[in-house]
Amino acid sequence: MSRLFVKITILCIVAAFQAGAQQIKQADVDGDTLINMRVGDRYITHIVGNVVISQNETTIYGDSAQWDKKINQIEFFNNVRITDGDSINITASRLTYDGNEKIARLRENVVFRKLDRATLYTDNLDYYRLRQEARYFDGGRLVDSTNTLTSEKGYYMVNTNMASFKRNVVLVNPDYTLESDTLQYQTKTNIVYFRGPTKITDADGAVVNLDQGQYDTRIGRSDLRIGEVETISYKITGDQMSSEEQRKSYRAKGNVIILGKDNDIIITGEDGRYDKNTGVIKIYGNPVMKKIMENDTLYLSADTLMAIENVDPAKERLLAYHDVKIFKTDLQGKADSLAYFSADSLLYFYKNPVLWTGVNQMTADSIQVLIRNNTIDKMIMNLNSFVVSEDSLDNYNQIKGRDMTAFFRERKMHHVDVEGNAESIFYALNDANTELIGVNKSICSNMRINFRDNRADNISFYVQPSADFIPPHELQPAQSKLAGFIWRGEERPDKFEVLGLVRPSPEIPEPVEDDSINN
Repeated sequence: MSRLFVKITILCIVAAFQAGAQQIKQADVDGDTLINMRVGDRYITHIVGNVVISQNETTIYGDSAQWDKKINQIEFFNNVRITDGDSINITASRLTYDGNEKIARLRENVVFRKLDRATLYTDNLDYYRLRQEARYFDGGRLVDSTNTLTSEKGYYMVNTNMASFKRNVVLVNPDYTLESDTLQYQTKTNIVYFRGPTKITDADGAVVNLDQGQYDTRIGRSDLRIGEVETISYKITGDQMSSEEQRKSYRAKGNVIILGKDNDIIITGEDGRYDKNTGVIKIYGNPVMKKIMENDTLYLSADTLMAIENVDPAKERLLAYHDVKIFKTDLQGKADSLAYFSADSLLYFYKNPVLWTGVNQMTADSIQVLIRNNTIDKMIMNLNSFVVSEDSLDNYNQIKGRDMTAFFRERKMHHVDVEGNAESIFYALNDANTELIGVNKSICSNMRINFRDNRADNISFYVQPSADFIPPHELQPAQSKLAGFIWRGEERPDKFEVLGLVRPSPEIPEPVEDDSINN
């Protein structure tokens, strides 16, 4: 049969592509064959072969179509295609348009394209023409120049270029994979908006967990209100999170908490920054580290804390610099800088360090502290070493030398070995420790000082010592101090100072530690 071109007025087609207009206008219908049939009280029009229906800027193509005037519905079959202006192109195997609801229901092999913004693939798509909204269910895939996004349900607003996705949402990018249950994606700006718990895993395995915020997929930058970054060794959380994927950098602000995965370390602060390329985490804003131990906790604060991670645990370390303070039940101290190696439980103090344990004060150019079984095992003092012990009469026993090593047993100083230029001043008391008997002043290349109950008890000398005993009545002020002696007890930090808390009044009991953070 020859090709037939007819002009007809079709209410459902007009409603479909009128975008809400109330007046009926002429629509062009083109096809090879036009057949009108009566089925009961209904009139069905069949259009067969190269069907083309146009109205305004919208055109529908198909191999055949069937129009039911009574229910105001038209169906297209095989090779269905819709063009809407120069921006929308939709293909499918079947299309049913409901003129009353103004909904186009496309089924099987549906491909929805919007300019060069994005392409949507699904088998079930409902297109709401009046509000320019496409909805899919039972699975769909959105692809643009940057990302591939799949989900069980999705909504795409043509006018605003905003797509919403629900249930098992997965966004795949060459640099990362994003998993969520609910999110929105702006196809014009390539920005993802998170509306629920979301996980981002980059190509190297770093994980970011977040709840709310936005992520620019073009430049790899995120701004999150609540979230978590997971590194090789730590988990980082904060009130606000941001990231720059291209630079592999992440930032947390407000109530920052950094949890060590394997080293029982907790770091808190107000501003945290993680550089994945270098494996460095920096924490500012009153940062505090807590090293959790069985029956104790090591607290450490500084102007800046820096955690350096490495695939080799032996190379991981924590650095603290400027105004470093530490508190532990059996150890307190200050320094300008510190390094902590968690694998070896080693603390290195630099630049004017001073440490206290019991009644003993230790200073040197640098000090190393080895912690074993959750308590101090050994302390190594390098260059200009000085140990001062306060006795029961407020006298100061003093030991001075080039280098010293202090050994501890059961949380108390057991003995100190002095190597090079050893000098000492000890105040001898009566058996009741109530009266001064005299002062022992000694010089020797090397010596060993033994302690009892954390107080100096006796001295062993090596290589021809020079020793003097000075009775109390002959003691001159200059003889009571070794050169370089300074008592710094007023600088000794307590836990409240290290944590940045207000010290309570004596009558107010000390607050109980919140173990929920530690766990």
